[in-house]
Amino acid sequence: MKQLILTFVFIFMCLFAQAQQEFHVATNGKSTGDGSLQNPWDLQTALSQKPEVVNGDDTIWLHEGIYNGRFVSSIKSTKPNKFITVAPYQHAKVVLNGNVTSNRQAVLNVVSQQVIFRDFEITWLGNFSRDENDKEFQACAGISHTSGEDCRFYNLVIHDNPGLGIGSWKQTGGTIIENCMIYHNGFVAKDGKGRGEGMYVQNTKDGIRMIRNNIIFANYYKGIEVWSAGRKADFQYVKNINLENNIIFNSGLPSGHSYDNVIVATDDRNGINIANNIKVLNNVFYHNTNYLVNEVNGDAPSLTIGYIKNAPVENVIVKDNIILGRNNPLRLLHVKSMTLANNTVYGGYVFLNANEMSYSKDWNFSGNQYFTKKGGAFRVDKDKTYAIKDWQSAFKLDTDSQWKHIKNFDLQPILSITERSQQPNSYNLALFNKQGEDVAVDFSKYKVSKGSAYKVFDVENRNVVIASGILGDSKKVMVPMGISKYVMPSHNKDAKKTLSNFGAFIIEFENNQTSSKQEPSGFQKFLKWLGI
Repeated sequence: MKQLILTFVFIFMCLFAQAQQEFHVATNGKSTGDGSLQNPWDLQTALSQKPEVVNGDDTIWLHEGIYNGRFVSSIKSTKPNKFITVAPYQHAKVVLNGNVTSNRQAVLNVVSQQVIFRDFEITWLGNFSRDENDKEFQACAGISHTSGEDCRFYNLVIHDNPGLGIGSWKQTGGTIIENCMIYHNGFVAKDGKGRGEGMYVQNTKDGIRMIRNNIIFANYYKGIEVWSAGRKADFQYVKNINLENNIIFNSGLPSGHSYDNVIVATDDRNGINIANNIKVLNNVFYHNTNYLVNEVNGDAPSLTIGYIKNAPVENVIVKDNIILGRNNPLRLLHVKSMTLANNTVYGGYVFLNANEMSYSKDWNFSGNQYFTKKGGAFRVDKDKTYAIKDWQSAFKLDTDSQWKHIKNFDLQPILSITERSQQPNSYNLALFNKQGEDVAVDFSKYKVSKGSAYKVFDVENRNVVIASGILGDSKKVMVPMGISKYVMPSHNKDAKKTLSNFGAFIIEFENNQTSSKQEPSGFQKFLKWLGI
């Protein structure tokens, strides 16, 4: 009987091995390689393989090193619900460096289907221009996902590219972008203003485009644009997009301007490509603001909904967000139907266009907290400002919301804490303290064991450990605010650090109690019984 079982196990393991293949890529790999560990491919060869060679459930392992070039990924899985994975081998540090001579407009151009890209870095290394006026200037995105559905981008670090961080374009349905860190992308245009968003998102498909748990900061232009600049659309391609649990701050800071951390809109004059079914949930949006002196001067919008009268946004939900800026932190420009609920807003005032109010019957505002400079919290352009009671009476909005003067503004110190779903025992933190004092973060409600070693990183200097220790009985970790030395964007001497009242951090735990005494799995026990 045991011999028969062993035969079946052997056949199963052979079939399993055939079904899941592993291929290898190295910086000294060759196009003539076969993808084996002994004879690896170069990166472009690996990313050009046909489904007959690399398909769903296969893994392309990237060995440690800097891969110089601009690459196109055309690999595709033809197996339903089975993904090809492109990832570093044995947690190696892998960097794609686009600072080369090339006509390609992205470090990584993706035209793939059902591929997971994860755990590596996309950037420009060395010297290069960030000024469009320079003769040698080249605009280049980090990632441009132009076609191919159901791709995943996990735990990527996309930074210091002289252009857009990542573009997720209209023909790429089913995309998930999660746990990525996106910063310092962009350049200064000929007009002296910043260009280069952290992320640009579109979608034609009925499925939801998911953007969640990312940290996006200090790009030269806006943080995330859910947007289309096309003015003469004949179909709809900005729809069905969720932004959830992202931390987005100080957009535009390297260019000397403050731009929207998020904008949801289109510029379509035909009224066909209308941004529709967009959800903005549980995000933290911040611009540098000194709360100790009630600072609101200057334009620093954190969230803008709508842009052009011909294409007012429809069916947008903005809920449970923290929206911090200076003047007009929240702008509602052309919004036909929306829910605005349980948000905290700080700034000079909420800005609305005059003709917006004709849509107010299709708005649902409730449970919000507004902290503004004056009692006239709602400024309707070319009309007047409304105090909260007048606003509630005139438009039947925000009947259970609250208004307070900015001098009374404060927040609980932990704005968000989110486990990084692709990295066990790792968390994104957004923290706040008006005085810039250290913040104690309680992990007693999370699955972290007492005695676990931990390291804390400030995302603005992500390779430096700013705190470490062993998790004690209280399960609290003290996170220092504002002590990390800021790493400026490349070739930018004027960049400023985020103020010490706010910070985004990553904390990593290592469970010291895991050992060889760990209970074997049922499959391991079965193999032991078989004598394997």
